[in-house]
Amino acid sequence: MSDAILAKVRKLLAKAEDAACTPAESAAFTAKATELIARYGVDRALLAARDPATDPVGDRVVDVVAPYARDKVDLLASVADPLRCRCVRRRQGNGFAVHLFGFSSDLERVELLFTSLLVQAAHGLAGTPVPSGTHPGAYRRSWLAGFARVVGERLRAAEADAVAGATGPGAPSVALVLVDRSERVRQRLAEVYPELRTAAPRRLAGTGYSSGVAAGRRADLGGRPVAESSRRALPRR
Repeated sequence: MSDAILAKVRKLLAKAEDAACTPAESAAFTAKATELIARYGVDRALLAARDPATDPVGDRVVDVVAPYARDKVDLLASVADPLRCRCVRRRQGNGFAVHLFGFSSDLERVELLFTSLLVQAAHGLAGTPVPSGTHPGAYRRSWLAGFARVVGERLRAAEADAVAGATGPGAPSVALVLVDRSERVRQRLAEVYPELRTAAPRRLAGTGYSSGVAAGRRADLGGRPVAESSRRALPRR
């Protein structure tokens, strides 16, 4: 990402993360940042279609630690998938090492948004009291599940809007370019993990899901309405 755009996106996300921001202000800052990131992703994909050296397929490892490491990983996956990256979760101590695969520009976008959303989730959980008689850990895990689901939906919508905005007469097929990129990422992952297994779906018993969904909607990641690192602390059990 160019230095100018990177600086602007970081500044917008920093404002969105500020606990002093109202939900509406945070939404506006995050929406603008995500709009810039989505447009940038399409622009870089089209540029790389003409000159592959500008945006190679790569990988990186993100350390995700307790508390709620599994839930943070699920949030990371909800960000990575709409941005055409793939991730493999590996147990590491009391957390995980998440191996991300994708094009360089997309990996950068994932890390930027994931970092910001962890901070926003921490603020959201801190401002959401656990109902009386409810297990705090179970409630927060289900809250994070709802938050991650809506974040993923909103990111997918924002990406679709960016693709639609880049399509015009005489323009290359953005959809075909992105399909090709996704296939190349899949091939790279298969080379590194030829016998990868899909994890079993989780079953969460907490009652915070709907509250997490509402928080995910307030994050307002741009596009159609549907709704400092991976070590950022979330409330403990």
